[in-house]
Amino acid sequence: MLVRSFMRAVALTAIVAGIASAQGSPPPKKSDAKAPPAAQTTKPAASPVLDINTATKAELMALPGIGEAISDKIIKARPFKGKDELVEKKILTKAAYDKIKDRIIAKQAK
Repeated sequence: MLVRSFMRAVALTAIVAGIASAQGSPPPKKSDAKAPPAAQTTKPAASPVLDINTATKAELMALPGIGEAISDKIIKARPFKGKDELVEKKILTKAAYDKIKDRIIAKQAK
């Protein structure tokens, strides 16, 4: 008798579990949905490149590691044929140049 009651309980549990899994989980809410892959891989907009031959003192000082004294040196040493002249003319150290080299250019006057 005890075995029969146990078997009924096991069978009833299996039936309930089967019904629950057949119903599945509720559809995800819009807030739970993941963003499409294109939205996840979008890069932030790149900061504009600064021309060291025409930039104002304030624009130069906005660069990392460039203060008032260095921006004055850059302005006095113009024009530059290439941005690497900042290191060649000993206006910037190589380490300071490496921090800003991707954010600057040296356009040539026409």
